[in-house]
Amino acid sequence: MPTLIASNSRPDSATAVDVPLTTEQLEELDQATTRLAELQKFEAKPGESLVLADQDGIRVLVGLGAAESAGAREVRLAAAAFVRATKAHSVIATSLSNALGDDRVEEAARAAAEGVMQVSYRYDRYDDSKASTLEEVHLIGSGGHEQAVNEVALVSTGVATARDLANEPGGSLIPERFAERAIEVGQDAGFEVEVWDQDRLVSEAMGGILAVNKGSTNPARLVIMRLHPQGEPTARVALVGKGITFDSGGLSLKTAAGMSTMKIDMAGGAAVLGAMEALARLGTSVAVTAYVPLTDNMTGGDAQRPGDIFAARNGTTVEVLNTDAEGRLVLADALALAAEDEPDAIVDIATLTGSASVALGTQYAAMMSTDDGLAATLESASDRTGENIWRMPLVDGYRPQLDSSVAKLKNIGANAYGGTIVAGLFLREFVADVSWAHIDLGLSAISDRDQGLDTKGATGFGVRLLTDAIRNWES
Repeated sequence: MPTLIASNSRPDSATAVDVPLTTEQLEELDQATTRLAELQKFEAKPGESLVLADQDGIRVLVGLGAAESAGAREVRLAAAAFVRATKAHSVIATSLSNALGDDRVEEAARAAAEGVMQVSYRYDRYDDSKASTLEEVHLIGSGGHEQAVNEVALVSTGVATARDLANEPGGSLIPERFAERAIEVGQDAGFEVEVWDQDRLVSEAMGGILAVNKGSTNPARLVIMRLHPQGEPTARVALVGKGITFDSGGLSLKTAAGMSTMKIDMAGGAAVLGAMEALARLGTSVAVTAYVPLTDNMTGGDAQRPGDIFAARNGTTVEVLNTDAEGRLVLADALALAAEDEPDAIVDIATLTGSASVALGTQYAAMMSTDDGLAATLESASDRTGENIWRMPLVDGYRPQLDSSVAKLKNIGANAYGGTIVAGLFLREFVADVSWAHIDLGLSAISDRDQGLDTKGATGFGVRLLTDAIRNWES
């Protein structure tokens, strides 16, 4: 990841600089540049770029769209376009800090830094030729706003941690390795990490995690992370992240195509770890405890069978009719455990249902909540970070679909409709009376191409959202 530098002028070492343009400013270009823009069909739309020669390297025109609608989103996209256009350079300079006017420099600098860091990420563990050459990015005009730029850099470290984990193959990122990585991050960033092994999971009656783990040769784990603020905490919040390190579907086997991206089925757990790292480095007045239940979902000789019944941590019995609806089973245990501590709120995040993306596409995550205030906190964080969530209802009329004839609950609904909501209703059974919100990532956790702020692979969605929500928490 490159180093972000807040400055007020272009350094001599920068071999590329951007020229942010609104659609209105496009008309003010000189005749030669206007002609080139026409030939290249550059219209200064958000995220568009056009490379020009410069006496000290190159200039890159980057689009912001219409001036009246330009904001943080457009600045992020422009910064991303600039980085993509200069991928062969090691030192570049952007003037996007000035793109929104003198009274919004900090907002623009923060957004530009976010765009740079998101799109400059590379997963190069298995092929170092994929490593980025970008070393420094100077944010011209952001002098005096070093703190904002530095905060983005620290959060981006957590995002990179989440993306690295979610990009790692499921065969190597087994539960034990995820737990080891959490310990490493905790030691480096400064938060406590506790790991429950298979024996502890048995003694603690974590029946959902153990049921999913029955088909695996890799023992399950539960990672518990604790971040204590200095002084009396302003609130106590629990985070829960789904940690299915690979999902074959179990005996309810996925198709080959459906299985091909299932190394990212622990993206929720990775986002929680990344957020804990960011919060520890930034500091927060909120006490945070995070839970990541870890197992893969495989087809071994004793894998759970459709029709099997287990008892979750809170004693609720569950009939498993589809072993590919396993994420809610491990979350059930972790949510019940989190609720026992009676925090002010619980937020879970998971790649839980394909239905979320059927409804919202790949650029939004679904959100459900039992508390309007908590939902508003997350929605405000979404607005600030650009990690889009859309609140969906918890429809009580769908709850009877989860009634089982042989157990307290069954793990799937009666039909294919409203699957995201039905999954949310299932999770609600395990949070007791604690204020709770559920974020269903769907396909927002992964990108199949370089686009917008994303590079192909894991997006790290949720790290910036959760970090922002907790740092702006109102108890």
